[in-house]
Amino acid sequence: MTVPQKIDFKSLSKMNINKISVDSQINIILKNNPVFKKNSVDAWLLRAVSLIDLTTLAGDDTESNVTRLCIKAANPLPTRLSDELEKLRENESLRTAAVCVYPSRVKNAYKTIKRMELTDTLQIAAVATGFPSGLYPLKTRLEEIALTVAEGATEIDVVLDRSLVLTGQWEVLFKEVEEMKKSCGPAHMKVILGVGELGTYENVYKASMVSMYAGADFIKTSTGKEAVNATLPVGLVMCRAIRYFYQETGKKVGLKPAGGIKTPQDAVNWLVLVHTELGAEWLTPKLFRIGASSLLDVIENFLTKYESSG
Repeated sequence: MTVPQKIDFKSLSKMNINKISVDSQINIILKNNPVFKKNSVDAWLLRAVSLIDLTTLAGDDTESNVTRLCIKAANPLPTRLSDELEKLRENESLRTAAVCVYPSRVKNAYKTIKRMELTDTLQIAAVATGFPSGLYPLKTRLEEIALTVAEGATEIDVVLDRSLVLTGQWEVLFKEVEEMKKSCGPAHMKVILGVGELGTYENVYKASMVSMYAGADFIKTSTGKEAVNATLPVGLVMCRAIRYFYQETGKKVGLKPAGGIKTPQDAVNWLVLVHTELGAEWLTPKLFRIGASSLLDVIENFLTKYESSG
């Protein structure tokens, strides 16, 4: 379905969101949808594993640690634990949704994933466009996207220039995202809003809408480098934007929270939020991801103890 490329910037500028109401709705959602039975917890956490973009974005990343990351993504849980939980996996092979690396490490990831014959199932995401600030000339950001796709990236996590949001330059922002989408070519585009630096829920909602109308396949909360990253209230605002956009255009856009999701309970809470607000159909790698570097190890440790206590 063709998405209308018209957005009412004037109406968008008048958007108001009640922060107290948003915060209270999160408490209601979590209270009304508890997850505590053993099989339910196991199933939710296995689903969370399958939705992770396993990430390394360190300044000392090398080919060897990117190789290890890809192998971990392909085999996220130890064989013994995976076998014990097999009945909950619906006969599907368990792996993370993607690996996420810097552009200069994409070639390393592609080589490893190709060697494992998983290029059709394990995605390669790369942060581009002057990550994490986005404060680079548009020309160089577009070139970075194109070069990264040519190296083998199947998904590009682009960064919004937050200054355009903070100064209300919505039409300029729209055109920049639209250009970035063109540079992505066949690769999916995830637009990083940088919610911790946007100031208000209204700005989060507006940036979400502009990004989606400009062609985003996903909207992503954060780079993981901000002081405040993914929070459930911000997630609720973004879910409502995704739902409204879907109702208006018929296009489903994905959500990716990143940064600050550190415990099994954090992961379950995000799944519950998305399931409640957008439905079960969104809880697939095509429409929901969790950006994380340490969460997988935490879930593994939790499940190992949980199964042994059994």
